Amino acid sequence: MSRAVYRYVEHSIRHEPSGGVTYELFCIAPDCEEESAPQPGQEAAQDWALRHTGLNPGHDLFRRVFTDHSRVSRVE
Repeated sequence: MSRAVYRYVEHSIRHEPSGGVTYELFCIAPDCEEESAPQPGQEAAQDWALRHTGLNPGHDLFRRVFTDHSRVSRVE
C-alpha cells in the first residue's frame, strides 16, 4: 500500500511588467472583420481606428482588448 501526502501552498498572481501590454481594436460594424492587429502602444491602435472610421463612414464602434502578462508566485 502506498500513501500520498498533499501539501497545499498558497500562490498569488500579479501583472508582470516585463511581459508588456498589447492593445487591439476590432471594428464591430456589420459585415466588417477589420482589426488593428496587436500593437505595443495604445496610441497606435487608436490611430488605426481613427483611420478606419475615416475611410469607412459608419464604422465607429470598436471592441478594445488589452492583453498583459501575469506571473504566478508562491506566497512565502
